[in-house]
Amino acid sequence: MTSPPMLQSDLRSLPLIHRGKVRDLYALGEDKLLVIQTDRLSAFDVILPTPIPGKGEVLTALSLFWFERLRHVLPNHLTGIEPQSVVAPEEASQVAGRAMVVRRFQPLMIEAVVRGYLAGSAWKDYQANAAVCGIALPPGLKEAQQLPEPIFTPATKAPAGSHDENIDFGEAQRIVGADLCLQVRDYAVRLYSEAAAYAKTRGIIIADTKFEFGVDTGGRLYLIDEALTPDSSRFWPADAYRVGTNPPAFDKQFVRDWLESQPWNKKAPAPALPADILARTAEKYAEALRRLTAA
Repeated sequence: MTSPPMLQSDLRSLPLIHRGKVRDLYALGEDKLLVIQTDRLSAFDVILPTPIPGKGEVLTALSLFWFERLRHVLPNHLTGIEPQSVVAPEEASQVAGRAMVVRRFQPLMIEAVVRGYLAGSAWKDYQANAAVCGIALPPGLKEAQQLPEPIFTPATKAPAGSHDENIDFGEAQRIVGADLCLQVRDYAVRLYSEAAAYAKTRGIIIADTKFEFGVDTGGRLYLIDEALTPDSSRFWPADAYRVGTNPPAFDKQFVRDWLESQPWNKKAPAPALPADILARTAEKYAEALRRLTAA
């Protein structure tokens, strides 16, 4: 990862549609998008002022890897068009290694979360209800324990600055439709299961992940957005895994821990990150990419 850190893109050759927490979206005609993965990082639903070096390139490379590896399960939104070919020559450096040209689909308004281990909000839900998103689980499970089988635990898509909320399957069906929700559940679990089995061979446990799906004008389902990255998944090093405690993840936990130690009210603006926290976080993202994709 050699390009300078990018907090946000600034293309003049294409119309900007949206800036998300990480991605900048530009229109490419009526049926395609240019998606740029910046180095922005959000924590506690606040976008931080300091970009993480190489983060957008890691997210792009990992997503491309998984889209290719899992395309036999479900088609995705990639077009195969080179991003540098759709922008002005002087803008090529803004998209090199961190962008994708994708087909424009209608996104489904739920987060398709699959959990293979009991962690995060699922652990809290289980402690309170012996269930996760309405799915009853066996008694006596411990934190970070592998579940008997992966479970589909959808969530709402919250507006910027708010938290996604876990919902049960019935509510997810009401949002996207009963038949389509069944497809989403089955594909999400299969995608997770295949990815998790592969990741284990590379020394990584995928504890849980979030998929995004979209439909074309004929109602056909596609995998969109990003796939199985440290931003959308909980990656654990297999050699540090112990039931009863969460292993150190390949993600932004260093940033969260540092922010928790600061006199900050978790509202914008967030404090700038020191160099050592930036370096350690960037290395965690890069290590996940190396482990999963190295020949």
